[in-house]
Amino acid sequence: MTKKIRVGVIFGGKSGEHEVSINSAKSIMASLDPTQYSTLPIGISKTGKWHTGPKAMHELEAAAQIPLSEPSFVQPHNSSDPVPSSETSLAPTQLPEEIDVVIPVLHGSYGEDGTIQGLLELLDIPYVGAGVLASAVGLDKIVMKQLFASVGLPQVDFTFYTRKSWQAAPESIVDDVETKLGYPCFVKPANLGSSVGISKAKNREQLREALALAASYDRKIIVEKGVDAREIEVAVLGNDEIKTSVPGEVIPSNEFYDYNAKYINGESALTIPAELPFETEREIRQLAVKAFQTIDGSGLARVDFFLERATNRLLVNEINTMPGFTIFSMYPKLWEATGLSYSELIDTLIRLAIERQQEKLQTRTDFPTQ
Repeated sequence: MTKKIRVGVIFGGKSGEHEVSINSAKSIMASLDPTQYSTLPIGISKTGKWHTGPKAMHELEAAAQIPLSEPSFVQPHNSSDPVPSSETSLAPTQLPEEIDVVIPVLHGSYGEDGTIQGLLELLDIPYVGAGVLASAVGLDKIVMKQLFASVGLPQVDFTFYTRKSWQAAPESIVDDVETKLGYPCFVKPANLGSSVGISKAKNREQLREALALAASYDRKIIVEKGVDAREIEVAVLGNDEIKTSVPGEVIPSNEFYDYNAKYINGESALTIPAELPFETEREIRQLAVKAFQTIDGSGLARVDFFLERATNRLLVNEINTMPGFTIFSMYPKLWEATGLSYSELIDTLIRLAIERQQEKLQTRTDFPTQ
């Protein structure tokens, strides 16, 4: 009998996307094939406390503030398998040695920013998704956009500020945004995903409120020029050999695709595949690969675009190195439309994680002395 792969699924975390992470983990653990995998849920509370064992999900879910309508959690398969089932808390460096691979389904700060990836690198545990550098760059919208600009990827105009500069001279910051970008503009925390803390400002008063909100979520604030555009997304999969999905289009229920439109009211529409000319679709997929390679991505990513209505100009909005992963999320839906089922997608990501770990073993860490 083939030995099962022992998968640790890390979820929750000290992030504004804590609830999104829980729901992504639910879907993943419910879809792991029990004939191939044994599963260990590893939950991180909002205060940073780590839990393991079958009750980890329920403990964190009870503390969640925003109930999301998602599939119910299925208990880990085959508790008799040689995977620890302790219900006690643990330190991050005490991850069980029996784990073969980790799926760090953490969104936002302290999970998608290279921190958990660095820990797993130190512990020498294979993990799904981008490495330390790509994770950090992908989450920091300012550094990401500066890097994209260096390789000529088309983007909207933007500017950025620190929380301290905003607090020290708020009116000067507002003046600067009005001079550089005008209205409408979008104000975002630099290091959060899932549209947390994002606002659209149409006038000076709204801009003040938007800057204050973004500053409450992060020490860095990015402001982008508003464009009248369709929102197109494409999924990327691979390490050195990169594949892209068919593009999909987001039609938000609100004025823009904010947190409520994504997760709460359930009224936003996803059109998959997006209705696009062949040449436009090809360009989107090519730009997605270039964005992925620019940050040295691996495993998975979702690349988001604006397609300007008046000019049909394509603009790269951002890259997301750990996109939402519920069965209803855009990333798996795009692959489903491309011919890869949800469970097959998880299988592929685990294989890519192990493949990347094997490739790392070819790197020398010694230096011969004479």
